[in-house]
Amino acid sequence: MTNPEVAIFMLGIFILFILLGFPIAFTLMAMGVIFGFYYYYDPAQANPLLDNRVYDLLVQKTFGVMSSDVLVAIPLFLFMGYLVERANIVDKLFFSLYIAAKRLPGSLAIAALLTCALFATATGIVGAVVTLMGILAFPIMLKARYNPSFAAGTICAGGCLGILIPPSIMLIVYGQTAGVSVVQLYAGALIPGFMLAFLYVIYVLIRVAINPEIAPQPREEDLPKLSAAQTLWLIATSFLPLAFLIFAVLGAIMTGWAVPSEAAALGAGGALALAMAYRSLTWERLKESVYLTARTSAMVCWLFVGSGVFSSVFSLLGGEEVVKEFVVGLNLSPIMFLILAQIIIFLLGWPLEWSEIIIIFIPIFLPLLPIFGIDPLFFGILVALNLQTSFLTPPMAMSAFYLKGIAPPGITLNQIFAGIVPYVFIVFFAMAMIYIFPGLVHWLPNYFYGR
Repeated sequence: MTNPEVAIFMLGIFILFILLGFPIAFTLMAMGVIFGFYYYYDPAQANPLLDNRVYDLLVQKTFGVMSSDVLVAIPLFLFMGYLVERANIVDKLFFSLYIAAKRLPGSLAIAALLTCALFATATGIVGAVVTLMGILAFPIMLKARYNPSFAAGTICAGGCLGILIPPSIMLIVYGQTAGVSVVQLYAGALIPGFMLAFLYVIYVLIRVAINPEIAPQPREEDLPKLSAAQTLWLIATSFLPLAFLIFAVLGAIMTGWAVPSEAAALGAGGALALAMAYRSLTWERLKESVYLTARTSAMVCWLFVGSGVFSSVFSLLGGEEVVKEFVVGLNLSPIMFLILAQIIIFLLGWPLEWSEIIIIFIPIFLPLLPIFGIDPLFFGILVALNLQTSFLTPPMAMSAFYLKGIAPPGITLNQIFAGIVPYVFIVFFAMAMIYIFPGLVHWLPNYFYGR
C-alpha cells in the first residue's frame, strides 16, 4: 500500500466506525494515533514502540486546543444560553409576541418563529430552543386547532436558527477550524440569519392565507383582556431585558470593544443577573447550567483534539493531496464546486451532526477554496445555512427527535417530518439568494472592518 491509499483507507474505516455508533471524538483520536504510528514507525529507533512521534503530535494538538483563546468563548456562551433558558424569560417573550401579533394570520406560528429567532441569539443551542418551544408553544398551537404538522415544522425550523444567528457556537467552531475571524463571521451571518427568519415568517403568512384551516384565528374568548398600555408593558418587560443583553454582547464584538471570549463573559454575567432579577435562579438550576456547559464544552474540545490528530495524519499520508488532485481534475467552475461541496455537506448532515461535519470534513474543503477563488468567510456562511438541514432531514433530524420527545403521544415523526419539508426548501432558496447576492454576506464585514 502507498501512503495515499492508507489515508483513504483510514477515512473509510473512520466513517464505518461512526456509522456503527462509536464515539466520534475518541474514534478520531484512535484512528489518528494508530495510522500516525504506522507513518512515524522507525524500527531503527532504540524503542520504536514508545519513541514514536505520533505521541508528541497528540500532546501538541491537545495543548493547542486547551490554550486557544477563541474556544474560551464556547463554554461562556453555552453558560449564557443555559441560564437564559432557565430564567423564565422565553415564556413571557412568546406570550407578549403572540399578543402583539394576534390579528395576523398564523399569529401563534409567527410568535413562535420570532421567539425562536430572539432566543437563538441568546443561546445558539438548537436542542434547548426546540425543546423549550416545544414545551411552551406546541401545546398552545395544538389547543388553538393548528394543523399538527404545520405547528411542528414551524418550531423545528425556528429552533435551528441558532446555528446561524450570532452568537452561534457553530461559527466559533468554523472560525477556529478555518482560521477565519469569528468577529467577521458574526458580521457576515447577521443579515443571512435574520433573512432566513423573515423568509420563514413570509412562508407562514402565505401558507395560512392559502389554507386558513391549518392555523385558525384565535377566538375572542381565548384572548387575554389587556389594554394597550398593559400589552406594551408586557412586551417591554419580556423583550427589552433579553434584547439589551443580546445587543450588549453582539455590539461589544462588532465594534471591537471586546473579543468574543470577553463578550461571552459579559453575556454569561448578564444572563446570571437576568436570572436573579426574574427570581428564577436556584442552586439546582445553576448546578444544571454548569453541568450542561461542562459536558457540551468537553465534547467540542475533544472533537477538536481528535480532529487535529486525524487531519494531520491524513495530510501526512497524502490524503489531502489526493482529494485536491481529484477535485481539480474534474475541471469544475467555482459555482459547480460550490454546488458539489454543499451537496456533500447536505448528505453528510443525514448521519452526522454539525460539529462533526465542521471539525472533520470542512478541513478537506478548505485547501480547495483558494484554487476556485472562494472566500472562506462566504463559504462558512453557506455552510452554516446548509447545516440547518442537518437538524431537519432524516435519519438524524435531531430537531424532530427533540420535539417528538416532548410532544403529546398522538404526534408521530411522520407528521413532524411533513411539516419540516417546506422549511428545507426555504433554506435552499436562502442559499441561492446568498450566492446571487453575495453582498448579503460581505456588506457588514466590509462596513465594519473594511474587509
